[in-house]
Amino acid sequence: MAEPAPTSGRDESPEERADRNLTELLGELRVALPGVQVLFAFLLIVPFNDRFSDATAFQRDLYLGTLICTAFASALLIAPSMNHRLEFQHGDKQHLVAVSNRLTIAGLTLVAFAMTGVVALLTDFVFGTATMVVTTTALALAFALLWYVLPLRRRRSLSRG
Repeated sequence: MAEPAPTSGRDESPEERADRNLTELLGELRVALPGVQVLFAFLLIVPFNDRFSDATAFQRDLYLGTLICTAFASALLIAPSMNHRLEFQHGDKQHLVAVSNRLTIAGLTLVAFAMTGVVALLTDFVFGTATMVVTTTALALAFALLWYVLPLRRRRSLSRG
């Protein structure tokens, strides 16, 4: 059974809340998707670069993992729009918002992996393993802190209050 939606402190019906939440979610996706598309386009052309043949087995594996993360991130982040189109006017917007929220979180998680992967690939290729390890670790920690730890900590403190 679904958890009851937290109150927003607004005078709105559940249907109005679902409409607002879906509008906000789709607006957030409009921000995220262009970045994912640019990253995906970049990754699609990398193998056609003359220097790609110089890549090590590790770098090629990292490239493939990053490419796959980006492709799945694109699928997950575009899915809410497609789901909305297919379920349009069927009175199931609260479910659509809940599913779309989960798809977006999963998609953005893969974006974090993909961005970290592409930075690891480029820093390893250009600067070497030591620089790659430091840079990738710092970036992964930044994503973890900014995208997960701080918002979840705030969410927990609001739940207690």
